[in-house]
Amino acid sequence: MNLQKWKNPSLLLTSIGIANIGDFIYLVAINILVFQMTGSAAAVAALWLIGPLTNIFAKFWTGSFIDYRSKRKVMMATYAIRGIFIFILPFMDNLFLLYSVLIILSIAKAFFNPASMTYITIVVPKNMRKRFNSIRAFASSGAFIIGPSIGGALIYATSIDVTLWINAIFFLLTAGLLWSLPEERKRAEQIPQLTIKQVMKDFTVVQNFMKHNRYVTGIYLGFIVVLLCTFAMDAQEVVFTQQEVGLSEVDYTLLISITGIGSVTGAILLSIISNKLSLRMMIVVGLTFVAIGYIIYAFSWSFISITIGFIILGFFLVFLNAGMMTFYQNNIPIDLMGRVTSIFDLIQSTLQVLIVLVVGLLADIISLRGTIVSLSISMFVLSIMYMFFVLKPTHVKLYQDAS
Repeated sequence: MNLQKWKNPSLLLTSIGIANIGDFIYLVAINILVFQMTGSAAAVAALWLIGPLTNIFAKFWTGSFIDYRSKRKVMMATYAIRGIFIFILPFMDNLFLLYSVLIILSIAKAFFNPASMTYITIVVPKNMRKRFNSIRAFASSGAFIIGPSIGGALIYATSIDVTLWINAIFFLLTAGLLWSLPEERKRAEQIPQLTIKQVMKDFTVVQNFMKHNRYVTGIYLGFIVVLLCTFAMDAQEVVFTQQEVGLSEVDYTLLISITGIGSVTGAILLSIISNKLSLRMMIVVGLTFVAIGYIIYAFSWSFISITIGFIILGFFLVFLNAGMMTFYQNNIPIDLMGRVTSIFDLIQSTLQVLIVLVVGLLADIISLRGTIVSLSISMFVLSIMYMFFVLKPTHVKLYQDAS
C-alpha cells in the first residue's frame, strides 16, 4: 500500500468514521430525549419519518446546489451545522422547537450524501475505490457497535444533555479534519443562481443522462428496490422479533450486537480480500446471501434461527454496499454526481415513506408474519432477476475498477 497515495483517503475515512460514531450516539440520545419530553411512543416513531420526509423536500434542489460548489466546503458546513444544532438541542424546552431543530439537522444531512459521494469520487482514484469503500464499510460497521455503546455509557455516566454536547464535538472535529483535505481542482467557472428555472434545467440534464445510460440507471434503481425490501422489514423488526418470534427486549439487544459483530467481521474480511474480488462478484455474492439471511429471518421461530439469519445478512451486506458504491462512483460523471445522487435519494425517500405505510396496512390485514415472509420471498425473487442483469457479459466493462 502506497502510504502517500492513501494520505488523503485515510483522513477522509477518519472523518467519516468519527461522524458515523457521532450519528449513533445522536440516535441513542435523541430517542431517549424525545421519549422523556413526551412519554409518547408515537413521538419517538415520528423521528424515523423526519429524514425521509425532509429528503422529499430537500432533494429537489440539493444536487443543483452541490454540483456547482465546493463539495469539501459543503461537507464541512453540514458537519458544523449539525454540531452547532445538536449542541443547542438540550435547550429546546418544547416539542415544536425540538422538532424544528431536528428538521434543520435532517436538511443538513440531506446535503451530505450527494456532496460526500462526489468528493470521495474526486479524492480517491478509480483503482483505489474498491478498497476504500471496503474499509469505509468496516468503519460504518464498527460505528454500529461502538456508537450506541459510547452513547449509552455517556448517558449513564453523565446525562443526555452532556452526551449531546460531547456528540456535537464529534461533528465539529470531523469538520476540522476536512479542512486539511484538498479542494477539488475542477469546479464550475460560473455558479448559477439557485432558482426554480435552474432546478428544472438540472432535472432535465439528469433525465437525459438516465435516458442515455439506462443500464447504469436500471442497476442502481434495482439496488434501491432491494434496499426498500430490507427497509420495510427492518421497520417492523422490533415488533416481529417480540410478537412473532417471542424474543425479550434483552434478547433483541443481544441480537443487534451479534449482527453488528457479523457486519464488522464481514467488513474486515472484505477490506483484506477486496482487491481479489471483482465488483460483480461482490455484488452478486453480497445480494445472494443478504436475501438468504432475510429468508431465514422471516421464517425464524427461535433466537438461534433468527441469529443465524442476522449474522448472514450483516456479514454480506457490506459486500453488496461496497460493490454497489464502487460501481456507482465509476459510472456516474463527477460533474453530474451531486444532481444524480440527489434524484436517486429523492426516489428512495419517497418510496420509503410509501412502503412503511403499505407494510403497516398489510400487517393488519394478513398478519405481520405473512407480510415479512412475503417481503423476504419477493426480495429473493427480485435478487435472482437483478443478478441476471449484473452478470450480463455485454456490460462487463462497466464493472472494471482498474484505472
